[in-house]
Amino acid sequence: MQRFLTAGLRQLASPFLAAALLALSAGMAQAQAPAKPAAQDDPAPAAVTAPATTQQGGIKSANIFEIAPDASTDPKYSEQTNAERGQVQPGNNAPMWRDVGKGVTGYSSLPYPESGNMIQGFVQYPGSSLTNAGEAWRQVRNDWIIPYGGSLLLIALVALALFYFGKGTIKLHGSETGRVIERFTYVERAAHWVNAITFVVLAVSGVVMAFGKFFLLPIIGSTLFGWLTYALKNMHNFAGPLFAVSLVVVFFTFLKDNWPSKEDFAWIMKAGGLFGGAEVPSHRFNAGEKVVFWGGVFFLGLIVVGSGVFLDKIVPAVDYTRANMQVAHMIHGVATVLMMAMFLGHIYMGTIGMEGAYKAMKTGYVDETWAKEHHELWYDDIKAGKIPAHRTAAAAAASDAPRVA
Repeated sequence: MQRFLTAGLRQLASPFLAAALLALSAGMAQAQAPAKPAAQDDPAPAAVTAPATTQQGGIKSANIFEIAPDASTDPKYSEQTNAERGQVQPGNNAPMWRDVGKGVTGYSSLPYPESGNMIQGFVQYPGSSLTNAGEAWRQVRNDWIIPYGGSLLLIALVALALFYFGKGTIKLHGSETGRVIERFTYVERAAHWVNAITFVVLAVSGVVMAFGKFFLLPIIGSTLFGWLTYALKNMHNFAGPLFAVSLVVVFFTFLKDNWPSKEDFAWIMKAGGLFGGAEVPSHRFNAGEKVVFWGGVFFLGLIVVGSGVFLDKIVPAVDYTRANMQVAHMIHGVATVLMMAMFLGHIYMGTIGMEGAYKAMKTGYVDETWAKEHHELWYDDIKAGKIPAHRTAAAAAASDAPRVA
């Protein structure tokens, strides 16, 4: 009898226990799934409509086991309203994706500040259409910076090549005297060479990363190109801060002799005599070198370094959002292309364009004839005693130092 009553109680309790467990699990699942705001094209009951100030677009959370990716197989799927689809597919429905396309920010457990925003809001950068910020940045980069920046560099290279084959290296008209003048001290040369080497590293790596897929990828293949760009990208990131520091040193080292003077106007009007028979007298640095100093080193250098340091994410107390990084990248790309085009002419004149120019930066000394022909006003100041012919006392006192003029 007792065994019979026990079995009966078990049979009677099991349905209630199952129902209780089912109700409990359903309640927990319902608590985990937050209420979704009603779609704009679906009328929502007034009793459940939340105030506009408390609503937030996007999905706040969803139980992955409750999302039904195959809900479209329901025979009545086409008859469902967006609100109904939002219940069975909270992570895949038309209102949600419309909010994503509008740039509505939702919630994500990822630590990144913008992790809850999949698509940025609409903007219109110079040269782009009115679209989301990511697409606008892509349009500026692919439709303007890459084609026109690449064309500018090619034009500069072709112009220098034509000038070289047409005029050749600018040589001395007179004979060397054997008497030398110290043009650059050791500190000046060290600052210049550090800046020059880091600039070349940045320029080569930047050109490969920006334009390499057009001229290098078809030749070496995707695997080698991927490894090469990865290595160059890291070199670019580490050489950037060194270039920034050396650029500051170069600026203050050569600032004293790069202030504009009245003689610079005559030099500019005659293009320094490059297309004539005689050079225009100038001080230690001519007007062309001063344009490179103020336009390239100072103005473009300030923009390039500022945007580059920002892209390196080493500026403290700054929000590195996608929008900020996109704007910094566009500014960096335009400024670096202009700087490279300007410095190409400077590199040309300092190497194969003018006889003795490279030797001056390598050894620090130039012959009296070179100084008189290329920088006559500077040479006159030295002969008049206004400027010492040898500023490095140790070099002048050394037994193997070149003979003083």
